Amino acid sequence: MKIRKLLRPRQSATENQSSVVKEQESPTKDSFRSLKDNIDYISSELHHSHDLKVTHMDGNRQALLYFESLVDQEQIQNKIFIPLSNYSDRTIGQLPNRRGTTDLNDAIFALLSGCAVFVQEGNTEISVFVVTMSNNRNMSEPDTEKVLRGSHEGLVESVMININLIRKRIQHRDLTVKYFRVGKKTNTNLAIMYMEGLVNPDVVKKIEDRIKHISADTIISPGYIEEMVEDNSLSPFPQMLNTERPDRGAANVLEGRVILLSEGSSTCLVFPVTFFTFYQTPDDYNSRWISGTFIRLIRLMSFLIAIGLPAFYIAVVGYHFEVIPDTLVIPIKSSINNIAYPPIVEALVMVIIIELIRESGIRLPSPVGQTIGIVGGLVIGDAVVKAGLVSNLMVIVVALTAIASFVVPSNELSTALRLLTFPLILLASTFGFLGIVFGFFGLLIHLCRLESFGSPYFAPLAPLRVKDLKDTFIRLPLFMMDNRPKDAQPAKSNTGDTSREWKKNGRSKK
Repeated sequence: MKIRKLLRPRQSATENQSSVVKEQESPTKDSFRSLKDNIDYISSELHHSHDLKVTHMDGNRQALLYFESLVDQEQIQNKIFIPLSNYSDRTIGQLPNRRGTTDLNDAIFALLSGCAVFVQEGNTEISVFVVTMSNNRNMSEPDTEKVLRGSHEGLVESVMININLIRKRIQHRDLTVKYFRVGKKTNTNLAIMYMEGLVNPDVVKKIEDRIKHISADTIISPGYIEEMVEDNSLSPFPQMLNTERPDRGAANVLEGRVILLSEGSSTCLVFPVTFFTFYQTPDDYNSRWISGTFIRLIRLMSFLIAIGLPAFYIAVVGYHFEVIPDTLVIPIKSSINNIAYPPIVEALVMVIIIELIRESGIRLPSPVGQTIGIVGGLVIGDAVVKAGLVSNLMVIVVALTAIASFVVPSNELSTALRLLTFPLILLASTFGFLGIVFGFFGLLIHLCRLESFGSPYFAPLAPLRVKDLKDTFIRLPLFMMDNRPKDAQPAKSNTGDTSREWKKNGRSKK
């Protein structure tokens, strides 16, 4: 039966899209003239939930419905009750902040969004008022992305506030926002932001189509969306950048990229991206270009250390002892002589122990987690060496590997690097240096073939774009970067004249 299912022809894109749209669209239901019928329909559709409140007015000829768990009682008083009591001759249709509808399902959806619904006897028009309770936390520096120099504001769990943070940084008429709603049960609000005339229209159309094709019941955070819309879900490398910094999101928008915001999440997704995007931070541009280049080179070197150092140690000890300098042969030999297990077992045991310590440090409260990380690492490392289970050199190698993986600014890429350590360890223990070479070649081929929304993931190296290298391995001065990177597929590549005009004018005067 499974083979038959695999051999069945797939639905065409048009058929699939039409079925998804049909599932996501809710049928309209015209409102009644009877107040009781309207209330009964809304209450039955909401299964007579106890937090649904119905307040009758004007001798039971009018009623206000709302969820007491979602609305702000003070706003109800100021926006609805007080205006109605002060202006008896004013009809409900003349009140400010009011929207009319004749669709009962639309009214139900408004109730679930935190609005209040006003219905009248003999009137089919339903009035909707926005009185949503606001429980947003203060904007603070993101814990996952520390700021050395620059803005300390971080995104919060409200889409509107996050859009405000981006718009404060890009006060331009071309900045465009589009809203979406995904999840049949959760009805999560999404927003994409981009610069019209700068972004590639094909990228915008592609992300819109992929969002509209999401037919899942539950969409709670951007992590759900990322798996639904990314090009290759089987790749260990993330194809969308995750950030909590509004300045980083705004900078990517100005490069011609698109950002996606989700209600209830303090992170935004940036796309299309490349492998080198994950090694760039706003601090690189807030500091001088020489120090920014130095730090970036250290980060890129950490990539090779994080995935290749344990494999290199295993290959040297197991197959290629001749590459060790003569002065180090005796210390290394004495260190591993008393170990009963082969180097691959040592490496796997220590890597797993490091992952256990790291995970426990994250899950425990902050003071306890830091203590577990430090004390656990010292005690376990010293104990396994004294017990003769692991050599002291292996402890050093695994510790350097863990430190190198934490240098990556992106947590998603850091996790991917730690996962890639295991296959390279297996290849090195089987084939030595030859296995490492094959492993890196396979990794390089995968990076060259991978795409992020149609953009080459390993650009500007594959395909080679020499002009874009000025902001990849190194970071040249800003006045020399007068073109946007082509990996973002911008419709307009020139950033304008960023050269130092004062210097040119000074020379011309001389």
